[in-house]
Amino acid sequence: MAFSILVVEDERTLAGNVELFLGKAGYDVSLAYTAEDALRQMESVKPDVVLLDFHLPGMNGIEAITQIRNIDPQVKVIMFTGHGTVELAVDAMKAGAYDFLTKPISLSKLKLLLDKAVGEQKKSGALAYYQAREARESGLDKLIGESAPMQRLRDGIRRLMLAERNLQDKEPPVVLISGETGTGKELVARALHYDGARGDHPFIEINCASIPPNLLESELFGYERGAFTDAKGRKLGLVETADGGTLFLDEIGDMDLGLQSKLLKLLEDKTVRRLGGLRDLRVDVRIIAATHRPLDVMVSEGKFRADLFFRLRIVHLTLPALRDRGDDVLMLAKHYLALHAHRYGKGPLTLSPEVEYLLRAHYWPGNVRELRNVIEQAVLMASGLVVESVDLQLFPQTANMVVETSKSATPLSLETIERETLLRALRATEWNVTQAARLLGVSRDTLRYRIEKFGLSATG
Repeated sequence: MAFSILVVEDERTLAGNVELFLGKAGYDVSLAYTAEDALRQMESVKPDVVLLDFHLPGMNGIEAITQIRNIDPQVKVIMFTGHGTVELAVDAMKAGAYDFLTKPISLSKLKLLLDKAVGEQKKSGALAYYQAREARESGLDKLIGESAPMQRLRDGIRRLMLAERNLQDKEPPVVLISGETGTGKELVARALHYDGARGDHPFIEINCASIPPNLLESELFGYERGAFTDAKGRKLGLVETADGGTLFLDEIGDMDLGLQSKLLKLLEDKTVRRLGGLRDLRVDVRIIAATHRPLDVMVSEGKFRADLFFRLRIVHLTLPALRDRGDDVLMLAKHYLALHAHRYGKGPLTLSPEVEYLLRAHYWPGNVRELRNVIEQAVLMASGLVVESVDLQLFPQTANMVVETSKSATPLSLETIERETLLRALRATEWNVTQAARLLGVSRDTLRYRIEKFGLSATG
């Protein structure tokens, strides 16, 4: 893609030299010899950058900047002049200039400056694209399912959003989302943000389990230069980056106790202090947290702060496990079937009756995430337009166990089924946690937590 440059210079020789040089560098260059001519060309040329001389016949450069940016607020304007002064440079920056150069112009320096300007243009354009795509792919309508638990969840979210529209202080409550791994907690957080009053502002997310505690603190709260050995400059934390929008703290149950106290201060005071900083900074950020861990149990065990727990669960939303959602399994399976069939360029696919039976019977320890991956794999393996049982890669012990349980005279509890599922996976992999986690479609941390929860051991 060739970036468009509009050169506004009344010295025709200089304008021609700049056009020739930038043309060889791969830019699409247009010329204007007056500000008035440049303004007329703005709509047709649609420049990414305008190179604007200050001394022009008629309207001068400072006057032109304002009108140029009125036409296109995103365009970057680089002003140059043969009589540069500090006052003129300040006036140009105030008017909206991106940078300021004095004549004679160094063409190599000009190219470096242009490369930087268009690089930033590309980044901001990409950011706008991804933000728009995130908004399109997020929302309450993305929470697919008609089961009673899902209808209650959506109804609760709607009531919360309705209440937030009437907020007088514009400070929405903290929300805690709980549910097993893979149930879609992030989708709920995104729905709350993008369908809410803050949808046009940043949505920043971080997984508290994926970053060591010392690094997580600097990621969240930022730091000042010299705060620690490698702090070569100031860095804004994610809390400040999310100002005006939403900060989504996934797997908050894994947050270090020391860091929990700082988060509590943020929730209470709406202030943040960078590492090495001397003053608190006020921020306007909405906190949404999520966890698959039982925080109430962790509080009783001293592994999670009670005051933070009660502060987080002002609004508590719980996502049901996929196995508790009845025919939502088939609804979701058909949704992912159509999605992946389109992605891989295959015709409209359907599920055989046997596949539908197997999907209903499966225990789904990895929940919706596991289902999505299973269906994608089936789409890849399907040789025709009907997905058959041979195309599925389900964990057979789990499916068989659920079928056997349904036939038994004495019904088993979900905890018993879960414990037995874990044991079978671990024994099948000779207690290799990584392989067992992959087999179950969950993370290693989740599996380790379940092993600890049920007190499982290779010798037990």
